[in-house]
Amino acid sequence: MKRTLNYLDLTALGLGAIIGTGIFVLTGVAAARYAGPAVILSFVAAGLVSALTALVYAELAAMVPVAGSAYTYAYAALGELVAWIIGWDLVLEYTVAAGAVAIGWAGYVVDLLSAVGLALPRWATTSPLAGGIVNLPAVFIVAVVTVLLVVGTRQTTLVNRVVVVIKLAVVVFFIVVGASFVKPENWRPFAPFGFPGVMRGAAIIFFAYIGFDAVSTAAEEVREPRRDLPIGILASLAVSTGLYLAVAAILTGIVPYRDLDTASPIAHALLRIGVRSGSALVSVGALAGLTSVLMVDIFGQSRVFFSMSRDGLLPPAFSRVHPRFHTPVLVTVLTGSVVALIGGLLPLQDVAELANIGTLTAFILVSIGVVVLRRRRPDLRRPFRTPWVPFIPALTVVSALYLITNLPVLTWVRFIVWLAIGLVIYFTWSRRHSNLARR
Repeated sequence: MKRTLNYLDLTALGLGAIIGTGIFVLTGVAAARYAGPAVILSFVAAGLVSALTALVYAELAAMVPVAGSAYTYAYAALGELVAWIIGWDLVLEYTVAAGAVAIGWAGYVVDLLSAVGLALPRWATTSPLAGGIVNLPAVFIVAVVTVLLVVGTRQTTLVNRVVVVIKLAVVVFFIVVGASFVKPENWRPFAPFGFPGVMRGAAIIFFAYIGFDAVSTAAEEVREPRRDLPIGILASLAVSTGLYLAVAAILTGIVPYRDLDTASPIAHALLRIGVRSGSALVSVGALAGLTSVLMVDIFGQSRVFFSMSRDGLLPPAFSRVHPRFHTPVLVTVLTGSVVALIGGLLPLQDVAELANIGTLTAFILVSIGVVVLRRRRPDLRRPFRTPWVPFIPALTVVSALYLITNLPVLTWVRFIVWLAIGLVIYFTWSRRHSNLARR
């Protein structure tokens, strides 16, 4: 694939994935159902776990600048079976997260059209499990993004840069306008569900931070990966965390947390305080922001599939690059099709929870991989070194495990079923066809 990206592109790529679902969609759900105004602390907790993981990722991304993110790192450090498990987790992470983003995008479209007097029928905007037939806006945006990703990485990056500027401007607009409408009494009680509620909120919103993981999936399309990947990962995480905290504080200060259980909380909040034009502007910015998140999620998933196929763990067709577009077309279209089904047929909360458990599991295994590589291959060149090893990786593992324990039991059951399916595929096909087996 073509090496066309620099550290600014990577930072924009990370912000494209991080600034979106957490701010525009999940803030309201986490506040209303789990944490109340203390959702601010939920973002702090999720951000700290992400920061620890980012330090681990930065070392591996600079040392092993190959497409595939955590899957590739695990292959280098822990072997084929663990790499397969992480790759299978990443399939769940990116695909399901992209489906959640598509659902949020559709929610903002419905609100925006309603504001101008055009109400879409419920059957065409709601999943079957919520009383509708299919969420058509979600399917539509997935199709558009998939086509854009097929055309080429450079074109996608240019679009992403423009979209990131738009949505950052909208987020700043909300912070500036909303600050004057904050009512401190809305912050009381601050933590109505206690500390367990704060942690459950952190577990639910965690996948909003996975953008830095998506940065590392682009390693083979970066001009100077050993220098630019760590910069892109850490810079995108730092900027997004600051914005998350500001938006969460103002949102719960404007509207009582009980009234925020909606897929479009920021637009809803501005409507509640009578800023209708601002609500429309935020809806447009949210649509732009969620589009970029969706773009990066499908991009990341296709690159993980690409790497797994190149290692022989998936059919070779998945690693074929189009001679004109220089992108893995088949796997991009396949990923987009599955995301469209998820976005069109499933409700938001179930999708978000399932994405988080796959993400956290992958982070745990990658953190272990850093320690293993330090012991097995101390001679390898490390342009960026994670500080305080093994303390930082160990703290990452413990923190991620704690967040996993705060996810619902049903999410655990679904994840175990998904993992079992992956192991069946590995032992019946992938293990016998992998490059390692052939050698």
